[in-house]
Amino acid sequence: MPSPTRRPAHKRPRVLFVTDLAYPAKGRRYCDEDIFLTSRLRQEFDIALCHPLDATAIMDGFDAVVVRNSGPVLHYQAEYDRFRQEAEARGVLVYNELRGKADMIGKQYLLDLTAAGYPVIPTIDRAEDVSRLPDAAEYVVKPKAGADSIGLEFVPGSALPGLAYGDVLVQPRIDFAYEVSFYFIDRDFQYALYAPRPEERWKLERYEATDADIAFARRFVDWNDIEHGISRVDACRAPGGELLLVELEDLNPYLSLELLDPDTREAFAANMAASVHGLLAARRD
Repeated sequence: MPSPTRRPAHKRPRVLFVTDLAYPAKGRRYCDEDIFLTSRLRQEFDIALCHPLDATAIMDGFDAVVVRNSGPVLHYQAEYDRFRQEAEARGVLVYNELRGKADMIGKQYLLDLTAAGYPVIPTIDRAEDVSRLPDAAEYVVKPKAGADSIGLEFVPGSALPGLAYGDVLVQPRIDFAYEVSFYFIDRDFQYALYAPRPEERWKLERYEATDADIAFARRFVDWNDIEHGISRVDACRAPGGELLLVELEDLNPYLSLELLDPDTREAFAANMAASVHGLLAARRD
């Protein structure tokens, strides 16, 4: 008897997962998060992990590149810039999409959103704009290319005229009640976490976001216009009760998945996989 015809195996998408498993984050274990995510993504994709400094050299062999906990790019800015340039030139699919307008390309977005009247902590980068800031006991000075609070300092108002403007941003130091982070995949809200004690930024707890809270956060996700990717909207609860944007992280936001209940964590991984599939499908279309 003739042997039965064998069907060709279905070719699964190949995904390069970029992460620095050894990055020493304060109060967080980046590696645990990415080990969990890759264990789930492996159910639907052929996955390979690589350090961010290796991504440019090997990304052509994959259907998509997922950038996750790769550490602050200011530590390897030239290599990251080359990765972006080469990915765009070669037509490589990158997740998050490189169209982001927020932390992916620096802190200019804080100035843009301030100028556009969005609910963001007022931000300036010129001495002549100091009068636009509200009175405060102290002001925050941080590099435009900063990350993880690197280079951040607090100064009194009397120091503002003498600052070396150009590469820094200045904001009033807000006496906020707490910080809260909203996590999105594509345009869809996933969960929220908050730090009830301002002095302990990474001691997070689950936050039950209201419809108004989610609408606040979604304004920034919509503004950023990333169709496929993960975004974290960091905000603070100001003395007047309103939320103000602190940061819009669209490059490699830490997700604090270890703090979630198992169902929410698994749902996030499943939604991320669906989002990566959506990125691949958009290319086919």
